[in-house]
Amino acid sequence: MKLQFTAVFEKVPEGYIGYVEELPGANTQAPTLEEARTSLVEAVELVLQANRTLAEERLGDRKVIREPLSITA
Repeated sequence: MKLQFTAVFEKVPEGYIGYVEELPGANTQAPTLEEARTSLVEAVELVLQANRTLAEERLGDRKVIREPLSITA
């Protein structure tokens, strides 16, 4: 599945900060734009994995239905 998000980068004295508009918590800071881009991808992956883990922990042993969700925006 391919997801598409909006990355926003801002030049600051230390380099660049970046975040994903649609995913709170996915943000980064790096000395170059290319490093910020790479780091932001890693941040998104970490946020998604953390959210999955937290959801699994909250559900515990409850029986639920999990299924793929595709969105076209």
